[in-house]
Amino acid sequence: NQLEAAEALVSGFEDEGEAGLVDEALQVEELNRSRYAGFTVKHFHERLCVDHVFRWGYTWSKTFLHGRGLVAPAPRRPLVGMMLHQDGSPTLASGGDEDDLIASLDDATGTLYSAFLVGPLSSFQGLAKVFAAHGLPVQLYTDRASHYFHTPEAGGRVDKGKPTQVGRALALLGIEHIAAYSPEARGRSEHAFLTSQERLPKELALRNITTRAAANHFLAETFIPNYYARFAAAPKQPGSAFVAVAPEQWRDVLCPQEERTVGNDNTVRFNSLVPQIPPSPPRLHQVGAKVRVQHYPD
Repeated sequence: NQLEAAEALVSGFEDEGEAGLVDEALQVEELNRSRYAGFTVKHFHERLCVDHVFRWGYTWSKTFLHGRGLVAPAPRRPLVGMMLHQDGSPTLASGGDEDDLIASLDDATGTLYSAFLVGPLSSFQGLAKVFAAHGLPVQLYTDRASHYFHTPEAGGRVDKGKPTQVGRALALLGIEHIAAYSPEARGRSEHAFLTSQERLPKELALRNITTRAAANHFLAETFIPNYYARFAAAPKQPGSAFVAVAPEQWRDVLCPQEERTVGNDNTVRFNSLVPQIPPSPPRLHQVGAKVRVQHYPD
């Protein structure tokens, strides 16, 4: 679709120059104001393609209509804690090495609650930071990356009957997990995460920050407060939908968990480890027993 849109732009420019591009944009605006008034962007774009041989992409259409004030932004949740957005993405941020930036954002205010760099991508650490500071949210809204959802067919619907480690943890904590089916569907959070991913490496380079520890210190002490001051908005309603709970209620849930069978030497194998299970008064050994291995961030 992006390639076809680019070819259409080139073709229009070659045929009529800049005037051709301007004319088509003005036609799109006029159609949206008149014949297709009240249509969603997706529905409007579909009609353009079918009825008007329109070859520009959906993303261009939505961006253009937003810029013209013809599409209102999606309403925010009225209370903080009603919906949390999270994203994890590779970011060249410390010393030229690729780290993962984990960012968690509140829908009601746009507040960046947590952002830090880690090695292996860890959504659990991002959630733990928010839960410890604010409590449990009602919903978590994410993309369909493999650590969030199992998707049998690329680009298809997620299979909630086969939860990932993150899905299991959220279900146990009573947090609804919502999958986004396009960057446009994520709207506000997508813009926020792209802003962070674009600005952070440049800010670190300006300060000659080259280690993960120093980068995380900068994120906590400078980047997040500055982001809050510039981009956060007041919620529509006072109060909070976050549910305050003791860390003991979620700490053991927010970690990878896998089942193992105890071997004849009273050990289990997990990744490269071979933990020995100590004897206990009720049972001197656990040979043949099913046990759960929990892998904590530390």
